Amino acid sequence: MASVPQPALPLFYKDLMPLNSNDHATWRVKGSDTAQWLVGQHAIPLTVDEMVQAQRHFPVVFSSGDNPVPLALMGMNEGVNVFVNEQGKVEEPIYIPAYIRRYPFILAKLRQDSEDLSLCFDPTADNIGDFDEGEELFTDGNPSEGTQRVLQFCEQFEQAGHRTRLFMEELQKHNLLMDGEVAITQPDQGDKPFIYRGFQMIDQDKLRELRGDQLRAWNQNGMLPLVFAQIFSLDLMRVIFARQAQLGLVPQANMAQPN
Repeated sequence: MASVPQPALPLFYKDLMPLNSNDHATWRVKGSDTAQWLVGQHAIPLTVDEMVQAQRHFPVVFSSGDNPVPLALMGMNEGVNVFVNEQGKVEEPIYIPAYIRRYPFILAKLRQDSEDLSLCFDPTADNIGDFDEGEELFTDGNPSEGTQRVLQFCEQFEQAGHRTRLFMEELQKHNLLMDGEVAITQPDQGDKPFIYRGFQMIDQDKLRELRGDQLRAWNQNGMLPLVFAQIFSLDLMRVIFARQAQLGLVPQANMAQPN
């Protein structure tokens, strides 16, 4: 069973393999209430379809670089996820980003010279394999109902990813992204704040300078609520930081980068 050629694997994925009825005829996928691969993952990609839901639970920022993406911060520091314990169990009801729910499946190119996408999976995941129990992936050589649902979900995720790229292009077109910086002070740390950088956020000054017709267009196409969702979510950075402090996971130094 050959792996899919990948110059750089996405977050979580250690390997990719195309799903097929010959090699995986008897394979099953098991449900689980833990996700060991999520332990210590602090920044999770988001699509625009879920930003409004996600901002109720997480700070939403944009990655740095020329091709930024929205990120939900589940921790303020690399290696820290304040919502997931050491066993990989989510400890309270929160919104689970689609990127997490998709794993271990993904749509990927089998050939770099083709735009066609095939349903693949991470063979290192512990919830998929030739098990005696779990939901079967194939029935009589055909994709099971469960596999068809997975494929549909992955297709919807790709479509949402396209809308997300358009959203980011629009922000960049109007020069609305700025380098972010947040200073958080603990009561017992005196005047030495923890400074978080390495991310981007909406530039509110430039947002206020936008023409009325542009804002009206964004309000009509649904982009404006997403802009404000990102801005409002930043207040949760202090909430996440406080959770880290409760868990004893605040860094010793006074400089840190959320992504």
